[in-house]
Amino acid sequence: MSIEDIICCTVKDAVKALYGQDVPEKMVQLQKTKREFEGNITLVVFPFLKISKKKPEDTAQEIGEYLVKSCEAVAAFNVVKGFLNLVISGEAWLALLADIDADARFGHKAATDGSPLVMIEYSSPNTNKPLHLGHVRNNLLGWSLAQIMEANGNRVVKTNIVNDRGIHICKSMLAWLKYGNSETPETSGKKGDHLIGDYYVAFDKHYREEVKELTAKFTADGMTEEEAEKKAKEEAPLIREAHDMLVKWEQNDPEVRALWKRMNDWVYAGFDETYRAMGVGFDKIYYESETYLRGKAKVEEGLEKGLFFRKEDNSVWADLTGEGLDQKLLLRSDGTSVYMTQDIGTAEMRFKDFPIDKMIYVVGNEQNYHFQVLSILLDRLGFKWGRELVHFSYGMVELPNGKMKSREGTVVDADDLMALMVADARKTSEEAGKFDDMSEEERSEIARIVGMGALKYFILKVDARKNMLFNPEESIDFNGNTGPFIQYTHARIRSILRKAGTEASLPANRTSGNILNDKEIALIQKMNEYGAAVAQAGKDYSPSGIANYCYELTKEFNQFYHDYSILREEDETKKQMRLVLARNVAKIIKNGMSLLGIEVPERM
Repeated sequence: MSIEDIICCTVKDAVKALYGQDVPEKMVQLQKTKREFEGNITLVVFPFLKISKKKPEDTAQEIGEYLVKSCEAVAAFNVVKGFLNLVISGEAWLALLADIDADARFGHKAATDGSPLVMIEYSSPNTNKPLHLGHVRNNLLGWSLAQIMEANGNRVVKTNIVNDRGIHICKSMLAWLKYGNSETPETSGKKGDHLIGDYYVAFDKHYREEVKELTAKFTADGMTEEEAEKKAKEEAPLIREAHDMLVKWEQNDPEVRALWKRMNDWVYAGFDETYRAMGVGFDKIYYESETYLRGKAKVEEGLEKGLFFRKEDNSVWADLTGEGLDQKLLLRSDGTSVYMTQDIGTAEMRFKDFPIDKMIYVVGNEQNYHFQVLSILLDRLGFKWGRELVHFSYGMVELPNGKMKSREGTVVDADDLMALMVADARKTSEEAGKFDDMSEEERSEIARIVGMGALKYFILKVDARKNMLFNPEESIDFNGNTGPFIQYTHARIRSILRKAGTEASLPANRTSGNILNDKEIALIQKMNEYGAAVAQAGKDYSPSGIANYCYELTKEFNQFYHDYSILREEDETKKQMRLVLARNVAKIIKNGMSLLGIEVPERM
């Protein structure tokens, strides 16, 4: 039982004994004592005043006296208006440190067979281009959220939906046929996703040239420039050929389907390489080419049940005006599906594959309305988690030089970005003298760990709901709120423990609590907050909460280490205690950073 739990129970006993009334646990409000006051934990007394019928100061005084008398963990107290500041005994802090030390996964809850099953969808790439910086934020958020939900005792299924069909895919295919000269990843030396992305850009380049020529022609024929450009975009030969190819794909044309499979396989091989470098993965991958027909069937089924309606042009719609929204198109007049239909089909496949209790979609905030509608439709179609689905909505990643555009080939490629981060980490580490006496293999591995840690931490420390400006130079810094700062602290602690040689242990006699100083107590208290930080991050779907906690713990340790020696401490009991303290700080840093998908090195 934690110190907070012990105090909570004793406060309830105090109110019962002093004022004759049972109170619910939620009425006992405990918080960390403010720095300007003596104490470690503060009880807010105001909720008990109606019961005590006394002044705040008098109520706090009476409860404080009861706690000192009845609770061994409370050594002393002081009253500041309606706040009861409690001084926790050194023995209680040592006992808490022993509990933390005994639990390798302190602060994490283990899932059981009966735990809720949470499915988390993230990544959602298109097979016409490689992953870019926006995908990096998506993947890192999705992976971290999965780790956080697991640490809160949930069973988790990580899933991906790949957009592998549609006009954008046909554009890359057509450009490869026209301009590719049978080029392959092997003959070009390019990753498959990069190769296909180049042809997507090539299509747009040639298409714009055709539109420009046709616009000039139609303008010369007497059209306004706006009318001419609109007609040119519709009648350009390339776009017509791409639409024809899409029709053939829908009709299962063997040649088109064979080319589609071949090029998609190139892309998947490239994606897998990027995912491995990023340190993310999936338990199940779905493909829109397999789900969109399921969605159409599910919409037709809803139509028969009167859940949707058909207009005169044969299109199918959902009337959401009763929900304060508008009417939503589900099937076009020609029977083809829209994104909403595909998501319904994917949901049905997932529900058949897994007994989902909660579904979380990690998708950018430009899709807020889409998921508001999807939630209503899935609920209407009978999916038990439909109404309760979670859209983990996040902001866009912006760059110092503006937004990214895939068609124009101006995106920040994920592979290039990761390679840059690792190279910068190596350069910065070498300049700081952190690679002395290391082999080339170890230097490369630490550069990878630090570079990727810098990237991940910089992105995940920001509240996911906010747009963010990504600046690689700011992320690789061994000081301040950065991944490398936290990683270096972990490596420093591991170095201290190696130099100590033997495995440290706490004194068997818990009455040695007087060996603790204020900064050591503050450090134990900060470690004790880890479980609450994990629980809050799960409740709020907030990786940034874990990042901020890891930074605060790291700062707390460095402040302690600045003022007190560990290895040079002459008192052996104090030295052993500080080694145990340091060992557990390193453990919690490692476990916390792992929730962000970040590795921490043993040495730097």
